[in-house]
Amino acid sequence: MLLLNNTFAPTKQIGMPDFTYDHKIYYNPVEFALHFIGGTWKMPILWRLNQAVMRYGELKKTLPHITHKMLSSQLRELERDKLIVRKVYPVVPPKVEYTISAKGKKVIPVIEVIREYGFAVMKEKGLGSIEKTKKKQAEKK
Repeated sequence: MLLLNNTFAPTKQIGMPDFTYDHKIYYNPVEFALHFIGGTWKMPILWRLNQAVMRYGELKKTLPHITHKMLSSQLRELERDKLIVRKVYPVVPPKVEYTISAKGKKVIPVIEVIREYGFAVMKEKGLGSIEKTKKKQAEKK
């Protein structure tokens, strides 16, 4: 039901049927897309790899709050879903580099829109920039 002019009017059902992928039921394509890029760390990892080829330690330094276990897990999932490429060089000690794939680059415009929305909400809530947020947090201590 949709509220029109303060009255309820019947509406057509807008949506799509449920579907299953990898033994999980999804209710819409947004939920399905977030299965691959959602969570706290996947988009920041993709964002960084879009800027440069990085080794594990370099990625870890740019994401100081992520644990080693979580970073390893997220990298494996992104590689499994073909959003990044892991290249192992046959040297001692082993050298591994991560790059964003062509499929991963298709996600960047989505991340940009979400990022801009995040900045807009931060501004709306009086948080301004990340630097201002960090300054406010430091003042509270």
